[in-house]
Amino acid sequence: MFENTAATILIARFIGQIGCAMSEFEEKVKIHRGLKGVYFDRSACTFIDGRAGELMYRGYSIHDLAQYSSFEETAYLLLKGELPRSAELAAFDQDLKAARQLPGAVYDIIHAVRHAHPMEVLRTAVSALGAFDQDVASNDLEATLRKGIRLTSQVPIIVAAHHHLRNDRDPVPADPALGHGANFLYMLTGKLPSRQAAELMDTDMVLHAEHGANASSFTARVVAGTEATLHAAMTAAVAALSGPAHGGAAENLMRMAQEIGEPGNAAEYVRRKRKNREPVMGFGHRVYRAEDPRARHMRDGVARLSQEMGEPHWYDILQAVVDAMRPYSRHGVNVDFYAGVVYFLNGIPEDLFVPIFAVGRVPGWTVQVMEQLQGNILIRPLTLYNGPEPRPYTPMESR
Repeated sequence: MFENTAATILIARFIGQIGCAMSEFEEKVKIHRGLKGVYFDRSACTFIDGRAGELMYRGYSIHDLAQYSSFEETAYLLLKGELPRSAELAAFDQDLKAARQLPGAVYDIIHAVRHAHPMEVLRTAVSALGAFDQDVASNDLEATLRKGIRLTSQVPIIVAAHHHLRNDRDPVPADPALGHGANFLYMLTGKLPSRQAAELMDTDMVLHAEHGANASSFTARVVAGTEATLHAAMTAAVAALSGPAHGGAAENLMRMAQEIGEPGNAAEYVRRKRKNREPVMGFGHRVYRAEDPRARHMRDGVARLSQEMGEPHWYDILQAVVDAMRPYSRHGVNVDFYAGVVYFLNGIPEDLFVPIFAVGRVPGWTVQVMEQLQGNILIRPLTLYNGPEPRPYTPMESR
């Protein structure tokens, strides 16, 4: 009944008009794949100049923060907007230390999924923590800040506890005498870290604490935009970070160093990769066109730590790769190029490299959510349809 009728002819003409209109509209629309170059909001937190290779938190250069600041001070700056006075930092530090505990049920959950990848365990445990947080249902800024402070202390406990539980060991309790970075290493290894190792882990966390609208932070803001809770947004951020295109660089870089084996093999490794048009890990960044400004601080720290531990071998391999890449790479290395060596020298397994990234990023995710909640708007971009032209519905018996 749909064929050879005047109605069908009219419908076909109308559909044709719609198709022409769609084609004209498509010609006028510019697609920004991956939202590259698109500003979706304002932020008072992080400034990045990719061409100049500059990064600032709240107006302070990452170089000054990496050299002079502690993770606790940097977290305070990100979360509260200003550098703390002595008494303010002491109170903030006490808040962090008071939150170094997990509900017993969360330990049970970690144990139940202990054979999963650490990022899957972290995602599950962060989600579970929402069921036990007294402020979970409140999205006002003060409640969100309190939750963010607690999560800053709880995320490293999750990572360390899982590492022990999957190896049939009891978790190592936090040491209230240690700072954030040193305590994380202690909970992870069960040994007091050297001053150099503790300071470098602290610097690593400062460098990873915040980085604008990267994939995981943007994910957190999308979730917060729906008026979901901080724990929901943080769970989604961890899930986004678990993808190898975002968080996996440090893990892959250590594998590259192990594959190369000796500094003298680096040039041939790079030549082979370039010939096969394969990427050499750690070079270039989605944002930076100059060298990642965070990389130099990890490079200098790795040089010192590797000498202290009597293992300059891995650092030498990476430097040989840098030398071999000079004729090919327009950009310098990114921060994760050296981070894997830091973790490796501390005896940390490769599958914990990305969770360590998350340990440092919690304040950044929190402040991104707090900014989203101020004057909140649902984040709802468009996709340009490029499917079939409009067509009439065909009944089952006519197909």
